[in-house]
Amino acid sequence: MTEARHIVLGIHITDRVRHAHAVQDLLTQYGCSIKTRIGLHSVSESFCSPNGLVLLEMAGDEKPIFELLARLEAVEGVDVRKMVFEHD
Repeated sequence: MTEARHIVLGIHITDRVRHAHAVQDLLTQYGCSIKTRIGLHSVSESFCSPNGLVLLEMAGDEKPIFELLARLEAVEGVDVRKMVFEHD
C-alpha cells in the first residue's frame, strides 16, 4: 500500500455464532496485512447481540488486502464495506 492511501474495512457479521468462525479464519490467514482490529457488538449481563462489527485498519501491499475483501464478501452472513482515504 502506498503511503498516499489509507484503507479501512468494516465487516458486519450477522448471526455471529454461525458465521464468525469463517471470518476469524480469514483474518488469521491475512493477519500480516492487518495493522489494527477493533471488534464491536452490544453486550450486557443479560444480552449478547447476535450481530457484530469488526473494523480493520489495513497495512502493506494492496493485493492481499483486496484478496481478503473478496473472500470476506463471499462468506454467508457477512457484509463488507471499504473506505479508502487518499493522502496528498
